[in-house]
Amino acid sequence: MFSLHIDTARTWRGGQNQVLLTVTGLRAIGHRAALVAHPDGELFRRAAEGLDLVPLAPRSEVDLSAAWRLSRLVRRLRPDLVHAHDPHGVAMAALALSMIPGGPTPAFVVSRRVDFHLKANSLSRWKHRQVDCFVAASEAIRQLLRTDGVPDERTVTVHEGIDVDHVRLAPAVNVHEALWLPHHAPLIVNVAALVPHKGQRYLIEAAPLVLRQVPDARIVIFGEGELRAHLEHLVRELRLEKHVLLPGFRADILGCIKGADLFVLCSVTEGLGTSLLDAMACRKAVVATRAGGIPEVVDDPHTGLLVPPRDAAALAQAIVDLLRDDGRRQRMGEAGFARVGSRFTVERMVAETATLYERIVQTRLQASGSRLRAR
Repeated sequence: MFSLHIDTARTWRGGQNQVLLTVTGLRAIGHRAALVAHPDGELFRRAAEGLDLVPLAPRSEVDLSAAWRLSRLVRRLRPDLVHAHDPHGVAMAALALSMIPGGPTPAFVVSRRVDFHLKANSLSRWKHRQVDCFVAASEAIRQLLRTDGVPDERTVTVHEGIDVDHVRLAPAVNVHEALWLPHHAPLIVNVAALVPHKGQRYLIEAAPLVLRQVPDARIVIFGEGELRAHLEHLVRELRLEKHVLLPGFRADILGCIKGADLFVLCSVTEGLGTSLLDAMACRKAVVATRAGGIPEVVDDPHTGLLVPPRDAAALAQAIVDLLRDDGRRQRMGEAGFARVGSRFTVERMVAETATLYERIVQTRLQASGSRLRAR
């Protein structure tokens, strides 16, 4: 099986990590997997150099020049299947496959990692009609695709996975020392891009309510994004400078999670939440919102607590409840570790993906044979 993967993002987020895990995982089980990535992107930098790493990215959603170059690549490599992982990659792949004259084209698979509806404009409708199968990162996303009119036979849920051994081997970081925090201060950590749907404003708004009951608590929000200035202003407005920190992105983020007492994900919308998987693999209890696929990850009340999105009061109370009960947090952490190990490993994700590829390619071959016989 030979699959060609496309991700045009320049940034490094959970989606790009999933692409890298998928490509390297497929190669590890004997599949050929080539990767098309943005030449200036972090995914391209982290991927292994070689013949199966191709620098290419569209300048816009409809970049005919980039699509033409991709179509030439597809004709030269002749993959069994093209798998697009981001919106611009989907558009570029759909255009490229439409430019291949005559004969069979590879199967076309699209990953869907966000829990909002497909766009309803004509370009979106056209490109999504070309897709053989949507791979939803959670059942919540798959149900949204059904609502948008995508037939069941063109959707499948493959939960994202993480490299549990990689998480296990990451050294713990003394976050108190690294950020000059009081030695015994209870530490709450959030890891996410600073963008509206990640909901960090509600965690900051919850902070005064937490501090009334746990005065020494510290909240550390790791990540970068468009809302940094807005969130920093909110921290100053609420006079929380000593208690809420935004130290930016850190390469040793797994170690920072290990140094925390509690992990919080306060998303308004969320496809699945791989940072939750990382935290659970670090044996941390979690507090999260009932958004998107998060309830498929967090088994409330066994591995963590779930609260409604946009509810700072409920978020604060859940945080306080767990900060006050060391034993409960430890039990949740162990249960979360077991859950990730049984349901959300990269090995399971790659195996399900490989099985899906084989089914899709076989179905297309059978359909092609039926059409030939009908002539």
